[in-house]
Amino acid sequence: MRKSVLTVLAAVLVAAPVPASAATPGTLRWGPCPEDVTGAGLECATLDVPLDYRDPGGETIEIAVSRLPSANPGKRRGVLLTNSGGPGGPGLSFPADLKKVGLPQSVLDSYDVIGMDPRGVGHSTPVTCDLEPGQYFTNIPLYARNAADVAQRAEETAAVAGQCAASATARLLPHITTANTARDLDRVREALGESTTSYFGHSYGTYLGAVYATLFPHRADRILLDSATGPGGWDAEFARLFGRGMEDRFPDFARFAAARPEYGLGRTPAQVRAKYFDIATRLDAKPSPEGVNGQLFRQLTFAKFYFDREFPALAAIWQALDTGKPMPPPAGARGGQQPDDNYLASQLHVICNDSDWPESVRTYQLGVTIDRVRHPLFGGAAANITPCAAWPSEPVEPPVRITARGPSNVLITQNLRDPATPLAGARELRAALGERARMITADQGGHLGYLFLDNPCLDERATEFLVTGRRPPRDLACGP
Repeated sequence: MRKSVLTVLAAVLVAAPVPASAATPGTLRWGPCPEDVTGAGLECATLDVPLDYRDPGGETIEIAVSRLPSANPGKRRGVLLTNSGGPGGPGLSFPADLKKVGLPQSVLDSYDVIGMDPRGVGHSTPVTCDLEPGQYFTNIPLYARNAADVAQRAEETAAVAGQCAASATARLLPHITTANTARDLDRVREALGESTTSYFGHSYGTYLGAVYATLFPHRADRILLDSATGPGGWDAEFARLFGRGMEDRFPDFARFAAARPEYGLGRTPAQVRAKYFDIATRLDAKPSPEGVNGQLFRQLTFAKFYFDREFPALAAIWQALDTGKPMPPPAGARGGQQPDDNYLASQLHVICNDSDWPESVRTYQLGVTIDRVRHPLFGGAAANITPCAAWPSEPVEPPVRITARGPSNVLITQNLRDPATPLAGARELRAALGERARMITADQGGHLGYLFLDNPCLDERATEFLVTGRRPPRDLACGP
């Protein structure tokens, strides 16, 4: 039953590494997309780019690119590069996915929408760590109750890092970074024959967009960043924000459960919060028959906080774990698939290469001790150790420092109670960008805002920015 629990935790679909139609360096020859890339109207190509931009004449790798052409060439402004988040998420289907979730026709008329499997991912030259199913099944650290839990996890994550170092793609390892992916984006812009490009990315894609706008400020047209990380991307500081994000988001679920006594989780939000700690403590001592221990319970709760639509399923899971009844089955496709090796391997490559992570196990033990008190719901996970502590390569260049230098052409959209990219990080990114940016906050919970939560105030202004370039004259707060 443990495998089914891991399936519930995952929320990504991953692609097999089948190449798109080939192209010579510097050109894009459009053709059919690989069979697993879905979406009417999409066409695909590949582009050769340097593995190491410090050696532009050296080894090259392939980048897979997709295009959803403008629906109205007479109104076409240019191209809109996109990123679906992750890192590690494939992006070839993303333009069609955006159309399915309601990207307005005015935006589809204004741009050729461009998707890309980032370097190391999917149909681009992929990386591997030879991970076995269940070995490293989540990108969010596992909850640590004490220093011994951190020490045990240190051994497990060091083994993962060692596998990445010994894999068949180890020569690629130091060069799978956000900065290099941003340089790849600019090669795509150049191959498309465009002097500038607009960009839309959410979650991790906000950091990629901020790095692109920093490295290529005068090639960036309109930059829309939804559900933002901090200015350092997914570094150790950002990882510890998951504890803060869980605290921000928990009251939304507590109100939902308290208003529905049939779940038996408490009649007030305070009682629901107490029930969380009660279930977690009992599962720490004795896992459920399905193998759910306290770590997985906390992890599952965090994962289900991404969208309000998951609250009924989460409440049913809590009820089953509280009463000893069988766990409800995963809710079909919404439960997602367990991420495969390439997704998690490419994610680790980016996260661990982007910044210099602490290496001392004691550093993480201290952080867990502090954050279990500071953010008791999830702080013991957010501060826990990851494979980055034992990563076999030091960063090949300093992190890109996000600053206010450049044109004023960035719009950040952000939910107030986002568990995965908390408001605190978005505020730091907004401050780093200074007058380059404006930020729209929405009084709602969950991960992802634009197009995903039907907030007209936020959606209309983000669309207006993409189509006309107009932003609010100052930061704007939207209601629910």
